[in-house]
Amino acid sequence: MRFDLLFLGKTREKYLASGIEDFRKRLSRYAEVEIRTIKEKRWGSGEAEGKIKEEETRILLEHCARPTLVVALDPAGNRLSSEEFADLIGKWEAEGRRKITFIIGGPLGLADSIRKSADTLLSLSAMTFTHEMARLILLEQLYRACSIRAGSQYHK
Repeated sequence: MRFDLLFLGKTREKYLASGIEDFRKRLSRYAEVEIRTIKEKRWGSGEAEGKIKEEETRILLEHCARPTLVVALDPAGNRLSSEEFADLIGKWEAEGRRKITFIIGGPLGLADSIRKSADTLLSLSAMTFTHEMARLILLEQLYRACSIRAGSQYHK
């Protein structure tokens, strides 16, 4: 299985970038992992948030190399336990899904249009995280899910 993670803009906080790289390496024991950082567009101070989110979402979707199952991280998405997430990944694998693309928007989040085009909406928590923290949390949860599926002690 292959996980593609699309991020809008670089991870600026060094401690988060370090954690992201650590979990990317750990996860690579279980699956092929590619993190693609899409250059973010500079916006003027007068730009409407809705317009910015639509454009950023369009740019991210353009970078989804098909065929793939698209999972958009969104506060309105499904909230799963780690075990349920592991089961979902197992289900996708059983269905023959070879590549899963996870999309995390920028600081403003993703546009409503992603709800129509994504195969799955996933929420990491009812709490709010910065988009950079969400990157680290997603990678940790992917690693945890793969560890659960492999029967490793990490989840304990």
